Amino acid sequence: MPEDRRICGICAWRRDCQKRYRISTDAFLNVNCPDYTRDLSIKEIPLNGVEDEKTAMDRMVEQQLKKWRTRMEDGLDVFDYGLTSEKVKGGPILTISREPGSGGSEIARKLSRELSMDLIGGQIIQHVAESARMSRKVIESLDEKEVTLRDTLVNTLFRDRHLWPDEYLQHLTKVIATVGRYGNAIIVGRGANFILPQQGTFRVRIVAPMEFRIKHVMEDRKIDRAQAEQYVVKKENDHKAFVRKYFNADVADPSHYDIIINTGTVTIGGGAEAIKAAFRGTVKKDRDTRNRRLRERRSRRQATKSERRKTDRRKRNT
Repeated sequence: MPEDRRICGICAWRRDCQKRYRISTDAFLNVNCPDYTRDLSIKEIPLNGVEDEKTAMDRMVEQQLKKWRTRMEDGLDVFDYGLTSEKVKGGPILTISREPGSGGSEIARKLSRELSMDLIGGQIIQHVAESARMSRKVIESLDEKEVTLRDTLVNTLFRDRHLWPDEYLQHLTKVIATVGRYGNAIIVGRGANFILPQQGTFRVRIVAPMEFRIKHVMEDRKIDRAQAEQYVVKKENDHKAFVRKYFNADVADPSHYDIIINTGTVTIGGGAEAIKAAFRGTVKKDRDTRNRRLRERRSRRQATKSERRKTDRRKRNT
């Protein structure tokens, strides 16, 4: 009987993994495992070998770039986030920072589906930032005006935060800032909330008690408690160190986020609904503020023109 080659993409990439059907996610946070009922999308692997991680990541980046190009060419840059009377041009960015095992990836997938936003996982951001070729393709995909706006943002970030111009950080910030210029995306991890400007970015943090997270990882990855605890602690320490090193910040500081969801007390579905409601409220508030400022600007211009006409009439009469 031929061997069943239906294995998840991540496990295929990690050829030394002995847990053939271990739960994991790909670069877009899609779970590919026959035992995972929430998102079953099995990938057929050819018998003559598997696609390596680098090739798969490159393919995903190309697909996303093609999607952005198509959207720009077709003029599909107006989005509706459930605000029936409000449309958002370009679209804001939603960033998700999560404690390992808190269910942040599930919430990100759910939000992506229900808000029709692109989901950009931390793995693919990391891959692009570390690959000079793919980084260049992404960074150069914007038009000249958008490049200027993005580079201004990056330069301001380095100046205001007194960041050391590390080569990796420069690539990372430009990649994330490029995604930010395209808009209408959910970025998971990689310190995106520290890179993108607060205006136009909705920043989410997903947390949960340690015991909850350990049990969640045990169930999702089908591993014992010791392995799950080791995984959670290592991932958490790595994330804290990453944010501290590159952004001089504490990842757990609540002031860095617009909303914090505790999945130890709120379900995945409930957390997603709370985020959607807050996100839509923020989008509408920002829209109303922009519209009010535009009206005030037009009113000031009209008042200035009216005053000039009066002045001209007085001069003619004298």
